[in-house]
Amino acid sequence: MQRKHFLVSLAATVVYACAAETETLNSDRIEQRFGNYGVEIIEQSPVLRRSNLYSENGAERICRTYAIVSFLEVESPRIAVPHQRVLNGGSIGATFRDAGWQIHKETAYIGTLSATDLQQSVVELMRVKEPAVVAVHVYRLTLISGQDSIHYATILEAHHPDYLSEDELLEVFSVDEEPSRAKANVAPLRDLILKPDE
Repeated sequence: MQRKHFLVSLAATVVYACAAETETLNSDRIEQRFGNYGVEIIEQSPVLRRSNLYSENGAERICRTYAIVSFLEVESPRIAVPHQRVLNGGSIGATFRDAGWQIHKETAYIGTLSATDLQQSVVELMRVKEPAVVAVHVYRLTLISGQDSIHYATILEAHHPDYLSEDELLEVFSVDEEPSRAKANVAPLRDLILKPDE
């Protein structure tokens, strides 16, 4: 499968900067800021998942983070039960935290995209209008438990402008890789949320 090949290549070629995830997960942060949190699986296969991490404002659902997950090491029996819960629609961070795993994020890229460049489906979920700017965070998620370390997934998160900005992401995560190289390395994953070429 071409998509699987390029995602595996992406995971192998990107040089990640080490930055541990704070105790506050993305799902926690959304709930704290907006009063509630939910996750909707938009697309899922054994190697790729698209999800809408949203909050509700009355009857209106607003995407706060649009996430694309490229699964890496998922065959380990050590994570079989929580991984199945993730496949059943569970939040990745919360599911593994509840199962006793520590969550670490190794950041490859932090930047922005214009809403005009995003796929229309993403814009509609976020309910943003031009000239909105969406912060983007690409990282490898590693699960830690005692001496066990599992590189679970490479994840791209595009954040609603009312939720997280590029500056706010840089306050939490450090990126040590040279920016132009990082941007080139993560471009294939980032391109999955961009409008197709005309």
